[in-house]
Amino acid sequence: MSTSAALWAENADLAQAALAHPFVTALADGSLPRERFAGYVAQDAFFLEAFARAYALGAAHSTDRAGLDAFADLLAGVREELRLHGSYAARWDIDLGRVEPLPATLAYTDFLLATAFRGDTALTCAAMVPCMRLYAFLGQSLGPEAAGAGDYAEWITTYADPAFEELAGTLEELLDAAPAHQELHRAYRRAMQLEVGFFDAAWSGR
Repeated sequence: MSTSAALWAENADLAQAALAHPFVTALADGSLPRERFAGYVAQDAFFLEAFARAYALGAAHSTDRAGLDAFADLLAGVREELRLHGSYAARWDIDLGRVEPLPATLAYTDFLLATAFRGDTALTCAAMVPCMRLYAFLGQSLGPEAAGAGDYAEWITTYADPAFEELAGTLEELLDAAPAHQELHRAYRRAMQLEVGFFDAAWSGR
């Protein structure tokens, strides 16, 4: 079993917790209050900017052309996600330029950037893969329900798209190609916990 597959399997409990989270289930059936989704979009835009910086650090620390190209492609994918958030902001009057990050958001971005600054490619990937793999999992799991999601159908179809699965796979390939070590398990688990915490904050608004 590859490193990425083993880490995902180890954290299946948190993946299922995210899928069953009230924020996600309300999003899937279209009942999520718009103000909660608007708050989530603002927090996620702040998070994605840090995610993009972590990719840039990964590229800076790459030791070969393949890694540099892969991180560049992944960075382009984040820019596409940010464009989606920008479209939500324009339609729903969300000011993405004045986002006050919640504690859960800062905990996640601080963790990602501190990890990426260390320059260990495998560790950086282990901290970043959970976001990509979890969202691909959520999108694909909820895909059949997208028609009932109303205003949130675009969110589901974005993460159910094969193009997003390809990006998640690219990051997993980088993880699998790097030397494995025990710290990867802790980083991956921490990122998965922070993902569930992010949905907790989106649901509660704090």
